[in-house]
Amino acid sequence: MSRLDSFIRRLTAQRDILNSIIDLVGEIEGPVLEFGLGNGRTYDHLRENFPGRRIVAFDWEVRSYSASTPEAEDMVTGNIRESGQAFIGIGAALAHADIGTGHDEIDAVTLTWLPQLMAGVLAPNGIAVSGLPLEHPELVALPLPDGIKEGRYFLYRRT
Repeated sequence: MSRLDSFIRRLTAQRDILNSIIDLVGEIEGPVLEFGLGNGRTYDHLRENFPGRRIVAFDWEVRSYSASTPEAEDMVTGNIRESGQAFIGIGAALAHADIGTGHDEIDAVTLTWLPQLMAGVLAPNGIAVSGLPLEHPELVALPLPDGIKEGRYFLYRRT
């Protein structure tokens, strides 16, 4: 599969999973956290699907399109591993992380801290969506929507 096809399938899986959990997240109080703002595409999608919900985005620096950039109080810059710690216990309804690099050695380091961060920021029954697998005792894998290949993108509920 070409890298372009792989990229398209990953983004399609991301969108389809996020669309499939709108009602589920709607039943849970708390903010939405977006780890890895990038250019703001996913943030914009979250904002459209969760109107009125606080959405806090994290990234090394702001590189998003101006129309897809959170207000300053909801934009956290710096190292996500470190800056995310201040949000442990916030009781997020949804935490989304698309911070994988595609480099196994770099992603292996991210996986030493990302599962704990995701579990820590979620409310009980909160939903985690990630481009990387999150192995943590408080995160239970949920079935993926039809058409999404296992291992393409990941969906969990916090116990």
